[in-house]
Amino acid sequence: MTVTSTHRARLRELPLAAAATACLLSFAAFWMAQRAANVTMLDLSVYRAEGETVLAGGDLYAMRATSANLPTTYPPFAALLFTPLTLLGVPEMRTLATAGNLLLLLALVHLSLRLVGRDRPGAALWAAAVLVWCEPVWTTLRYGQINLLIAVAVLWDLTRRENSRWAGVGIGLATAVKLTPGLFVVLLLVVGVARARTYGWNPWLRQAATATGVFLGVTVASAVVLPYDSRRFWTEMIFETSRVGRKEETANQSLNGVLARLMHTTDPGMWWLLAAVVVGVAGITVAVVAALRDDRPVAVVACATTALLVSPISWSHHWVWCVPMLILLATRARPAWTVGTALVFASFALWWVPHAPAPVRLELHQNGWQMLLSGLYTLAGLGLLAACAVRQWRAGAVRQWRAGAGQAVAKE
Repeated sequence: MTVTSTHRARLRELPLAAAATACLLSFAAFWMAQRAANVTMLDLSVYRAEGETVLAGGDLYAMRATSANLPTTYPPFAALLFTPLTLLGVPEMRTLATAGNLLLLLALVHLSLRLVGRDRPGAALWAAAVLVWCEPVWTTLRYGQINLLIAVAVLWDLTRRENSRWAGVGIGLATAVKLTPGLFVVLLLVVGVARARTYGWNPWLRQAATATGVFLGVTVASAVVLPYDSRRFWTEMIFETSRVGRKEETANQSLNGVLARLMHTTDPGMWWLLAAVVVGVAGITVAVVAALRDDRPVAVVACATTALLVSPISWSHHWVWCVPMLILLATRARPAWTVGTALVFASFALWWVPHAPAPVRLELHQNGWQMLLSGLYTLAGLGLLAACAVRQWRAGAVRQWRAGAGQAVAKE
């Protein structure tokens, strides 16, 4: 019996060992490819410069860093978090950032699988080995960005037990670093208020309150440490979206970017505002309805997609949310839809069109096919929201029919 059990245990370990080997080899190949491409990690250098500026007592929002002359765009709390980067040399910082982001990808895949109820170590390793080659993940590591950290913080919250006292902390901290995760607080609040009519105070309201409290707490603490920079950000910099970059750039995969390229203008103005309001209301409605029907995976992915679409600028590397999106599709949709969506994010198609850094504006002269390729993420996001809306509508119709049929049987 003991020998048989031992053999069975070893046989079970083989698939896991194969998955771990495949993941390790894929990550190693990815690392070598990044080095061969001579990635600069410009954004990581900006983060380090922010930390240095804070420690030196300089003007955070007058700072410019790297050869691209990049400014600070995040709230002051982020700059405080970046101060430990000043303790490292540049080569060590880049190595640590690459290794850390690869581990964060594993965490994001693991949490995404937990979200859809498929939490298996082997599955996470196989999925991470493939998903590391998606363009948003590649570009996140190329620039040394914090997108994977933000996504992990949010999903860590949304995959906790409902009675967890820590649920909400991750979303609050993520929103204090980068404002767009704040849409998840809206989702939590609306669902919590809707459920309060029946259940009173509930986990959704508690999580919304925790996230809001954490966000306000660290933001006020940052204002105490950096009063001048905090006042400037919350009264001036937050409204200057031009600091982030040009709206019409191919890398901008939000509604704003697509409309700018479509209209051949640097500022779509009211057209973007109208589109953002319509898509924002529709997207958050889909997320709320899914949450109220206990379909948390759809609610989370729909909310993340909505935030990416309505943001003034959503760079392609912000779309690391393609990881939970693809995992959701793999468990819910037909294989053809999953493969097609995966090709959108793995093809690097948005970089096939003419593009150039400022002051050249090649994106303003794209033809129809070029505009299609440079808007694939946005189209995929809109398609996903539409599919989720149809699915929720059909599920609601079936429930109503069943309820009506049950009432008819009862009367008979």
